[in-house]
Amino acid sequence: MSDRDSIKVRVEEREGAVILAPAGEIGYQEAPSFRLHIKQAFDKKPKRLVADLTSVEYMSTPGLATLVEALQISKRTQTPLVLCGLNEKVRAIFEIARLHTVFKITPDAAAAMTA
Repeated sequence: MSDRDSIKVRVEEREGAVILAPAGEIGYQEAPSFRLHIKQAFDKKPKRLVADLTSVEYMSTPGLATLVEALQISKRTQTPLVLCGLNEKVRAIFEIARLHTVFKITPDAAAAMTA
């Protein structure tokens, strides 16, 4: 994978939760790298997985598909998945796809820790 294909993801462990904070765009090139980070986070068997999307400027279909896959893993492993920090552009994409009704979404990571 080249640098262009990967996405920078900050990983933090706090209070038994894993917080993933990707930065930039999540499109066709970046989704496989993001998917790998999510899988590695679930492999740690956290009490909760938080995807902090504060630094995500844009997300296309592959990014959404990656999060839907994460939601399926979340349900299978009974590990809560919480999204937070969606900017207006990313939130609009979730609303158009009606995914805002499927995911638990909070304003920020602090709220996600208790949601």
